Amino acid sequence: MRALTRTGVALAALALVGAGVPAPGHRGLSDAGWSGMWLSGTTAGDTTSVVTTLKQVRSAIGADTGTAATLTGKGVGIALIDTGVAPVPGIPAAQVVNGPDLSFESQSPSLRYLDTYGHGTHMAGLIIGNDTATGTKGIAPGARLTSIKVGTSNGAVDVTQMIAAIDWVVKNRNHDPANPIKIISLSYGTGGNPAVWDDPLTLAVQQAWKAGITVVAAAGNQGNGYGKLTHPAQGTSVIAVGAADTYGTATTADDQLSAYTNLASNGRPLDVLAPGTSIPSLRVPGSNIDVSFPAARNGDTLFRGSGTSQATAVTAAAAALVLQARPTLTPLQLKYLLINGTYLSKGKAATLGVKEINVSMALAGAAAGGGDAIGESTGAGMLDTTRGSSRVSADGVQLSGQNTIFGPFDAATWATRARAQTAWSGGVWMGYRMAGDGWTGTSYASKTWASATWSGGSWGGSKNWTDPAWTGRAWSGRAWSGAAWTGRFWSSDDWSSSRWG
Repeated sequence: MRALTRTGVALAALALVGAGVPAPGHRGLSDAGWSGMWLSGTTAGDTTSVVTTLKQVRSAIGADTGTAATLTGKGVGIALIDTGVAPVPGIPAAQVVNGPDLSFESQSPSLRYLDTYGHGTHMAGLIIGNDTATGTKGIAPGARLTSIKVGTSNGAVDVTQMIAAIDWVVKNRNHDPANPIKIISLSYGTGGNPAVWDDPLTLAVQQAWKAGITVVAAAGNQGNGYGKLTHPAQGTSVIAVGAADTYGTATTADDQLSAYTNLASNGRPLDVLAPGTSIPSLRVPGSNIDVSFPAARNGDTLFRGSGTSQATAVTAAAAALVLQARPTLTPLQLKYLLINGTYLSKGKAATLGVKEINVSMALAGAAAGGGDAIGESTGAGMLDTTRGSSRVSADGVQLSGQNTIFGPFDAATWATRARAQTAWSGGVWMGYRMAGDGWTGTSYASKTWASATWSGGSWGGSKNWTDPAWTGRAWSGRAWSGAAWTGRFWSSDDWSSSRWG
């Protein structure tokens, strides 16, 4: 295993079992930690796919005609739990808020909040981007995006960091009363296959859903024959999103379910499809994927990507448009309106009956009555069952058992606090200092949550989280500059759904 070596810490994650991880030096398939990251080399990626522009995406999802064409997502907050957002051209600073940086990179002032991987910025571009140089505009450019960074330059993140991030969103969803957070865009999926009735991550997602936050989750990119959706898309308190191949057209007549989208054999269907193949969005020059996949660059400011991550971001943005026009919709009502989209007549999508989202149809649909009858998880299950193959390691020691990155995790106590929305107190989550205690400081974003220094050692024994792979690198204002990458490692399947090429 090639690890991203840190000063005193080798921070990495196990490769996905059965993913066909190549030998060192091979630029083939390698599964990275974000549900949007089937990372393929220039010869094995999607370089032959026809580019589908965001303008074409907008047409394909019925967002460019009638009432839908007048909507921007204004007044709707979207939480992007990802790898951060970089202030590249095309990111409107007034539309971005930095929530807490909960990633390992939060301990480096030069990396904090910023996107060293390149994934989060790509997702942000799909949602709120406005690249005047190319005319590329996100689906919901008027929405307010709160970025909660959890993934590092190699995608490394533990499931407990994800749970903490979701808890924070629920606790702070009304931090901006004019733009309350009503949507979580979650391009994350673990390698685990937990029982949803006692799984902690399931409970975290359910608490967001019950708080009026629609959780949009990527189905994963291991392919139609994989047999399951990545977790938490397995649960019902999410909109589980698969990717459609749109073949570079604005019409849905030729659209099909992508071959890389996960399908489940346990009866859990995809909820919706959305365009996800070969879509140019914002590029982070010098980021990990930018350096590793130069063939994916589309001019100076854009970068092509394919996956259920892209489809998830498009769906989250589409949901924001619907909520702008119909702000009283519950997550369940919004889910059913989006499910009732455009029927696809070709391929597996036609056989399965899964439809592609359509904003105009959602706006015209009748909202379902009744409550959201879900069987709530106890949250008391084992974290290792949730993690599955998605493990971080430090100094060669894997994080395992009922432990966060800081220490013991009492699942029963956490579940009680999660339901009461008291897991966070200021910047302390479950007794562990993870961030500052409120909004402070300045950055490119319109608002930023304060940072904090983590005390004590890691589970691997080290106290220093500085990343030598980024030694000499700095954000120059438009790009990462400085030394070349060293010790690069693509982490496991935590973010499993994009191809860059």
